[in-house]
Amino acid sequence: MKPALSSTQLGSLFALSAAFLFSSKAILIKQTYALSPLVDATVLMALRMASALPFFLLICWFCRHRNRGIQAKEWGLLVLSGLLGYYFASWLDFLGLMFISASLERIILFLYPTLTVLGSSVIYKQKLNVKTLFAILLSYGGTLLVLLQEHNNAPIQGNFWLGASLVFASAVAFAVYLLLTPRLIQKFGSWNFTGLALSVACIGTLLHYVVVTPDPLHLLLKLPASVIWYGVGLGFMVTVLPTVLLMQGIERLGAAQSAMIASIGPILTILLAVAFLNEHLNGWQWLGCILNIVGVMMVTLNKNKLKH
Repeated sequence: MKPALSSTQLGSLFALSAAFLFSSKAILIKQTYALSPLVDATVLMALRMASALPFFLLICWFCRHRNRGIQAKEWGLLVLSGLLGYYFASWLDFLGLMFISASLERIILFLYPTLTVLGSSVIYKQKLNVKTLFAILLSYGGTLLVLLQEHNNAPIQGNFWLGASLVFASAVAFAVYLLLTPRLIQKFGSWNFTGLALSVACIGTLLHYVVVTPDPLHLLLKLPASVIWYGVGLGFMVTVLPTVLLMQGIERLGAAQSAMIASIGPILTILLAVAFLNEHLNGWQWLGCILNIVGVMMVTLNKNKLKH
């Protein structure tokens, strides 16, 4: 009889599975956009969050005992963080993917750890050391290399820079969310916070869809069945399941090691984009991608050392 997986091995498997599922998000979004002209960022976000909401409400129900004694100010911060991190940041990301490739989107989005470090240094008035500054320059230099190469190689389209800017804005919004969360996670508990923040984001997304769509129900009925199924897939397979897997991975490995495993995400997205979207990167773009990943991981490791 083979020995059972150790806690570390199981945590690594959970974190790797979460990274793979998160990496498939941009692929599914791009494929869904190609299915129907009726689908835009707001419609697809609504389908995704409507599918995910019941699962996050279930988490809230099981963790409801953690809500005792929490002040109104902390509830307000939780609502703000949920709307910022998983509604607004996600909507900007979905919007940006209407104009740029899945590979480039993932590389730009992967900059968010550098943004949290820069944000922390401003908030706490801490001077960044030379190693961190070099790592940040490395990651942004690599990203810029990929960006310029794609712009030069892609067909001329006026919305390319808009798409790249929207995805970068998404990374900024998510970085701000991460700066807000540590205290809230400590107060609410990690599972409870995740369930509550994502439920808030789901409700915010659905309200957005209802407000901006002239006849929201009629539009949903006009969508092809394949679009609905893709929306359900985005809700469960790319939102709920990887979120739960990542939480399990962090519980067994810690945040630092889980972040190390998550660094494979951009590579996985690029490989999936090559396989399913016929995207390709030239040698310069691969170099830029590697520089981005190395820079971000240097920032992440240095940040974790400072915490200890």
